[in-house]
Amino acid sequence: MSQLFSPIRISSLTLPNRIVIPPMCMYSAREGVAGPWHAMHLGQLAVSGAGLLIVEATAVSPEGRITPGDLGLWSDEAEAALTRTISDIRSYSSTPLSIQLAHAGRKAGCALPWKGGAQLPVEQGGWQTVSASSLSYAGTDRAPTALDEAGLERLRQAFAHAAGAAARAGADSVELHAAHGYLLHQFLSPLSNQREDAYGGSLENRLRFPLEIFDAVRAAFPADRPVTVRFSATDWVEGGWDLGQSIVFSKALQERGCACLHVSSGGLSPLQKITPAPGFQVPLAAEVKKAVDIPVIAVGMISEPEHAEALISEGKADLVGIARGMLYDPRWPWHAAAELGTMIEPPRQYLRCQPAGLPPLFR
Repeated sequence: MSQLFSPIRISSLTLPNRIVIPPMCMYSAREGVAGPWHAMHLGQLAVSGAGLLIVEATAVSPEGRITPGDLGLWSDEAEAALTRTISDIRSYSSTPLSIQLAHAGRKAGCALPWKGGAQLPVEQGGWQTVSASSLSYAGTDRAPTALDEAGLERLRQAFAHAAGAAARAGADSVELHAAHGYLLHQFLSPLSNQREDAYGGSLENRLRFPLEIFDAVRAAFPADRPVTVRFSATDWVEGGWDLGQSIVFSKALQERGCACLHVSSGGLSPLQKITPAPGFQVPLAAEVKKAVDIPVIAVGMISEPEHAEALISEGKADLVGIARGMLYDPRWPWHAAAELGTMIEPPRQYLRCQPAGLPPLFR
């Protein structure tokens, strides 16, 4: 039996297989509000056969958006739109669905990727950013405003409000975004956090605000639904956030009730030195998995079914994230099932598409 297609529990949530569609920004919302693109995009992914679909980074406040096109959950209108989208998907798909709650911090206020992706001047639609310290991501960016206690409290409340909105919208789970150089990662890394108060300096202090945000989200989200965390396990920069600190963070999250860890890397500094290759982040996930007793998701240019199968069967990860590969091939789980000799359950409307001459794929 394929291990990739075996079920797994994340706290109270049972997934039919170990294939995860990670959050991928679409930059196609208006003032944070989901529209027809999201219904089409998420709808096709929800009938892909994956075990879990995670909705793209969803900003908890307007200034937390990476771009003006980011999805959000700070307004009643945004909550209502996402509720409709999820309801429509639920009409035809039982795929478990999570929403990633995010704040971009100093990496906010940028142009859409297909328009260059650089930080926008305020007069061209950008805005003043915030972060742990007043240190910009790149030399051409505006310096962010270092968050004071009032700003930290606003963010605790914003994350809690978004978690409640996600629950009301119908999310089975929420994921807290602490990766890729965004706000919570900015508090974790000594490269971006040079505060001299209780939220900076020592590792214990740098963990403090991300853990407070986790606690706020966990308290605001229904107790019978899991809260998970995605984080970068290393900055890939000497003297920055690294695997050892990530393991301390992972253990602290588990103690607070985190149900699953989604292990990525990088994104904090333009000085990062990465050599991408299939599975290049898997060793990071494997080390985290050794340190905790909750499921771990591995990601990083994993595109071949046999590779994904091996990661599970060899115990390097509990689940495998297929991101860009799923955009290229929205039926990736079907094709993986066929290659690995197992069966899947598609929507009934697609039952007659089984190619002639192949072993039975649908059940």
